Amino acid sequence: MDESVDLPVALTSAPFTSEEAAELGVTRGQLRHAEVISLSRGILAFATGDVPLVLLTRPYTQVTGYSAASHATAFCIWGFPGFLPQGEAPRIHISRQAPHDEPRRLGVVGHTTKFRDDEVTCLDGLWITTRVRTWLDCARRMTVEELVVVAGHLLRIPRPEFEGRSEPYTTPQGLLSMLERHKGTPGIQKARQALALARVGSDSAPETRLRLAMDRAGLPEPLVSAPVKLMHGKSRTPDAQFLEYCVAVQYDGATHSEAEQVGSDIRRQEDFEEVGWLEVRIGKEHMRDDAKAAIRKIRDALHRRGWRPLPK
Repeated sequence: MDESVDLPVALTSAPFTSEEAAELGVTRGQLRHAEVISLSRGILAFATGDVPLVLLTRPYTQVTGYSAASHATAFCIWGFPGFLPQGEAPRIHISRQAPHDEPRRLGVVGHTTKFRDDEVTCLDGLWITTRVRTWLDCARRMTVEELVVVAGHLLRIPRPEFEGRSEPYTTPQGLLSMLERHKGTPGIQKARQALALARVGSDSAPETRLRLAMDRAGLPEPLVSAPVKLMHGKSRTPDAQFLEYCVAVQYDGATHSEAEQVGSDIRRQEDFEEVGWLEVRIGKEHMRDDAKAAIRKIRDALHRRGWRPLPK
């Protein structure tokens, strides 16, 4: 029985290229060991468990010049919410700068494209399309609503105490500039529609989907994440609000079932009631079937405050 192959530690935790191995003094005989598997031409891996997608993808861009991880692969690496635009079996998407030929190798979906220097970035040693460029690249395979959800994620104002950043990933102008650069790209019309529907302020994908459902139902457009002045100098910031009708809408995610959060939610509702506001609380169960239950609750609250839909 063969003894375990003795590889440098740097090659045992993630896939690597044969060139990297040679630079570290690994012989061809060592690379032919049964514990070293071939993933693609010139790309090998020590037979270990799951590997983060960033590290799995990195060698594919290293052996393909003028290239970057893109499309569905970049979508996953950036942690975009919602739909993954990849119906086929999982493969790595690599885009290569034109006029170079698209990548052709086992396990890779190749693309030929034109990207500017500021449309790719280096993440943990991996060249990858930026978040905004990835959003546009995926537009062809996504619905308008799915694109709005991701746009909301990119435009969202972060909470520095939890996320370690104070600026959004981009701005509406940043998304528009990307569209203007690539006017003929597939999916551009859907991306333009999505940008028109996107709003700064939604804190999560469900909140964005709820707002879109309100729009489809013909409800007034709410203010998103705008503070409401309360008694004694306090303020609350609901997920959405109808200022004219003093109706606040709050989406309660998974954390709202925790005991401490339940108490906070009760205090928030009491604060709104004290100044004459109605608070409509929406949960995951209300979002099923195109959010019909959520829309019913919000419409009922607006009716109680005098809102009536305009005649068609």
